[in-house]
Amino acid sequence: MLGGIFSFHSRWKDRQDTHTHRPLPLQCTSLNFRGFQYAQAMLFAIEEINNSTDLLPGISLGYKIYDACASISRGVKVALALANGNELVSALSEAPCTRPAQVQAIMGETFSSPCMAIATVIGPFHIPLISHFATCACLSDKTKYPSFLRTIPSDYYQSRALAQLVKHFGWTWVGAIRSNDDYGNNGMATFTETAQQLGICLEYSVSVFRADPPDKIQKIVGIIKASTSKVIVTFLSPTELYVIIDQLFLHNLTGYQWVGTEAWIFDSYTAAMDRHHILDGAIGLSIPKAHVSGMTEFILDVKPLNSSRNELFTEFWETLFNCKFKQSKSSVVNQSECTGHEDLTGLQNSFTDMSLMPIFYNVYKGVYAVAHALHGFLSCNKTCNHKMQLDSLTILKHIRKIQFKTKEGDEVYFNENGDPAAKYEIINWQPTENGIVDFVTVGLHDASLPADKQMNLQNKSLIWAQNSQQVPLSVCSEKCPPGTRKVLQKGKPVCCYDCLRCADGEISNITDSITCVRCDPEFWSNERRDACVKKEAEFLSYEEIMGALLTAASLSGTFITAVVALIFFRYRQTPIVRANNSELSFLLLFSLVLCFLCSLTFIGRPSEWSCMLRHTAFGITFVLCISCVLGKTIVVLMAFRATLPGSNVMKWFGPAQQKLSVLGFTLIQVLICVLWLTISPPFPFKNFRTFNDKIILECALGSAVGFWAVLGYIGLLAMLCFILAFLARKLPDNFNEAKFITFSMLIFCAVWITFIPAYVSSPGKFSVAVEIFAILASSFGLLICIFIPKCYIILLKPERNTKKNMMGKEAPKLF
Repeated sequence: MLGGIFSFHSRWKDRQDTHTHRPLPLQCTSLNFRGFQYAQAMLFAIEEINNSTDLLPGISLGYKIYDACASISRGVKVALALANGNELVSALSEAPCTRPAQVQAIMGETFSSPCMAIATVIGPFHIPLISHFATCACLSDKTKYPSFLRTIPSDYYQSRALAQLVKHFGWTWVGAIRSNDDYGNNGMATFTETAQQLGICLEYSVSVFRADPPDKIQKIVGIIKASTSKVIVTFLSPTELYVIIDQLFLHNLTGYQWVGTEAWIFDSYTAAMDRHHILDGAIGLSIPKAHVSGMTEFILDVKPLNSSRNELFTEFWETLFNCKFKQSKSSVVNQSECTGHEDLTGLQNSFTDMSLMPIFYNVYKGVYAVAHALHGFLSCNKTCNHKMQLDSLTILKHIRKIQFKTKEGDEVYFNENGDPAAKYEIINWQPTENGIVDFVTVGLHDASLPADKQMNLQNKSLIWAQNSQQVPLSVCSEKCPPGTRKVLQKGKPVCCYDCLRCADGEISNITDSITCVRCDPEFWSNERRDACVKKEAEFLSYEEIMGALLTAASLSGTFITAVVALIFFRYRQTPIVRANNSELSFLLLFSLVLCFLCSLTFIGRPSEWSCMLRHTAFGITFVLCISCVLGKTIVVLMAFRATLPGSNVMKWFGPAQQKLSVLGFTLIQVLICVLWLTISPPFPFKNFRTFNDKIILECALGSAVGFWAVLGYIGLLAMLCFILAFLARKLPDNFNEAKFITFSMLIFCAVWITFIPAYVSSPGKFSVAVEIFAILASSFGLLICIFIPKCYIILLKPERNTKKNMMGKEAPKLF
């Protein structure tokens, strides 16, 4: 015997119990043709098996089918009736209390919540309960529901598949509506968990039940109306769905993209109930289409036999054909009288609708699973062992292990959780010209494949909400383009964010980047902040205007110095040239040439050799120059000291001593430079700090002490020279060279004192230009102050270039 529990009614009348008498039986209302179809599918499978000579030969299957009325309590009651028999009074007997159950397995129930209650009650008795439509993932828990099996995949897989489907179309901001029962709550919980992992956010998640008061329904409609998401994901049974869509039409809320489950997505009765086309363009998952030869004809082959007609069948027949039998107690209001010979041909209603054939096929597979288990348990070959005592636990174990193919070629088996393989078709509601919805299969989902291959959308055109050809957009925030990063909005889900432009030196080259990546030190972000470009290397070059001007000034100074040297050489025998040690004058001119030329080493791309050369050449040549000036200043002082009576100073500072003093001062600077180059020499350095978008190629000092020691020594000699020249400025001579040396040293010191702050504060190549300018300015100061007045006399006032005039007492008139 097989038991069957189906809901032939979808509602019941509420009764207020007074608790003063025994509660009245549940009064069922709203006849549900689907329950009759499921029962007919079960009977079709039983009849096929009974007529088979291969399966259970010599054994006939019987059945007991009850109406659960979509009520959990009613479902538990009829389940116990199937387990115990329907005896109202237990007869006193000496027989043992334990005996086999009245049925070997139970087919049903349709919904998850009744299945949970039934499986809990019959689980301890190990009576198999095989559901065709209960998808709640919670029913896979074998510790709670050890005898539960099903021929429809668990929502564990469907919920994840729905989340992947939503993610595939880029919908990251969705609303969710669920039935307030185990099916809806558990299915939506799994969907929410998976959606969060995939970066999908729920703007709202509400529950609804068919018996909810109107004010709660209005509240749900208000939430939908206030929302900004355009996609609604549902875990609803058809009854709750009808309640929602009717209210949405009354409030003119259309244009939403619906995503549905197998509960309604391929149900043509649901499509017929959607008279206002709220659900047009819906997409969702359904059980793969099925065809069982002979089942449709069997389901529709109903004949009322007056002798066996009961109250339920009478109500079914009267509702089906909109008629009424004589003396019927049915509450159906009709105009015509039932004859019992009505014909289904041409009749269009939910009973003749075969869109749920995959679910009927599930009932069919469940019956065959029990039959194959019994076949193995009874050791059937050509005959079966009739003497074996049927044991529910053993039958349950055999059902879990069965593996067979139906006559349509589909393989049937259960995994360790009592679930079948999870395969779905992706269905799209496409309205036709005559207003009928066409359920178009647009893809497949197979949970047994690797994650990246589970979903396979076919190359078919989809119809979306409001018959649109474009995929709806449902996001809280638009995608952040490359060059920006996402910043979450305070107090909102992760899908709501602002797009901030990447900072300078950072990029993002992907859409919806959560971070900006900093470019390598030698690269910088482009204007769009989506790529790193190589920084421009900056240094003082000969090609740019500033470098060209400084080069011209350096060469001009060199040329002028050379001309002065030629003039001095041409007039080397004249008194004005010989008056102050002409050898020191030529050495000074030579050192000035080197000073002008050393500035060229600061121009161009820095290299290891140029960095070491530029500072040491500058330091040594300037010391040589200042040493010569210092020597000339000392000569002036000594010369006037020697004119005093009894003075013998000049023999201590003759030409040889002057040369040695210059050599000595210069060697000290050479020693400083050698120590600098040995300990920590200057080296080429890429400066990334001064400018963000440029690389400054410069010479690092290596040792700052060495650099400032070189400058300090030059400054020391210059100050000494300035002091001595200042002391000698009023000595009696028509051509007192100390005055011009004082001016030149004044210029020299002013230039280098102002150089220090300018050098420290100038960025990049400008610091190099400041140093070159200081070199050239001080060199021109020495050249102009010391040698130009002499050239003026030599070339323009030759009459003054006499020894007598040079030794005169009157003041010279030079300019």
